[in-house]
Amino acid sequence: MTDSRSDTRTPTPTALVVGVTGIAGSALADQLVEQGWAVLGLSRRAPADRPGVTALQADLTDAEALRDVLADVRPTHVFLTAWARQDTEEENIRVNGGMVRDLLAALSPGGSVQHVALMTGLKHYLGPFEAYGKGETPDTPFHEDEERLPYPNFYYEQEDRLLEAAARDGFTWSVHRAHTVIGAALGNAMNMGQTLAAYATLCRETDSPFVFPGSQTQWDGLTDMTDAGLLAEQMVWAATEPAAADTAFNTANGDVFRWRWLWPLLAARLGVQPEGYAGSPRPLEEQMAGAAPRWREVAEREGLREADLDRVASWWHTDADLGRDMECLTDQARSRAAGFTGYRSTLDCFLALFDRLEADRVVPAPR
Repeated sequence: MTDSRSDTRTPTPTALVVGVTGIAGSALADQLVEQGWAVLGLSRRAPADRPGVTALQADLTDAEALRDVLADVRPTHVFLTAWARQDTEEENIRVNGGMVRDLLAALSPGGSVQHVALMTGLKHYLGPFEAYGKGETPDTPFHEDEERLPYPNFYYEQEDRLLEAAARDGFTWSVHRAHTVIGAALGNAMNMGQTLAAYATLCRETDSPFVFPGSQTQWDGLTDMTDAGLLAEQMVWAATEPAAADTAFNTANGDVFRWRWLWPLLAARLGVQPEGYAGSPRPLEEQMAGAAPRWREVAEREGLREADLDRVASWWHTDADLGRDMECLTDQARSRAAGFTGYRSTLDCFLALFDRLEADRVVPAPR
């Protein structure tokens, strides 16, 4: 007979990844499985089979559905990476704040949650879409202790609902303010890396230049970005490191760059002719108007996974990021001081992503 008092094994932690089909959620699920966690993946749409992930399906805006699906679920750690874009910030606040509130309320009776990690972003410093960068914003690099801007903002609402639930249920929390996240995920609403790969494909098809769509400020100024794998590393670290408890962290790769340097390098890899800023922004939504039929032709000819261009590219989001008329980069000192030293080369992240998208038949390789 085994003496249970001598069994010092640590129980396997169980992660609930909310938004498992998205850029951040899929990267998180992969990393957690690799590290030996038990992983539950929650999404609105039925996810594709992911090795090591138990799929859960529910509409995150339906409190009753969440209670039903999560009634017997006992995660030790929750990773919130999902959001639902609405027409106004008032609706963003109602819907996205409600998702955080209702999900954590559904898990509350089980009493199992030890930590909740919430992914947000730099609209915390820049303002919501309706007031994006239009008022006074903090000096760069952005620091986590900046005062909130005087605008309604769904990120603030999500944080408030997180802290409210933490006070009620006694778990620790972390918030991760990522910059533009690049990764692989079909159907994602904010996906610059995949958008640029699709844009380059259509440029090759029409023998058109690969035109930088954004502002002169973004073309000439310093900026940074966030790789989905790096974001996943930081979220898992914060969920398991006592020094990171109850803290908000900026999340970026750790390098800075100028688009006027990076754009030609991306163009060379994608097999297109780069064209930089030339007097005014040239948004992708305008450049790519009416491109869906051409994409469908390419998808059928090349055997691509997705013929619906809207599920591959998010023109509006890339236009918003590259069209900003202010410098945008973050300070990483807080996470470094707490012990997180993760780093990525942004150029290498783009190149690796393009390799993956081609291998997965999301976009065709240049000929």
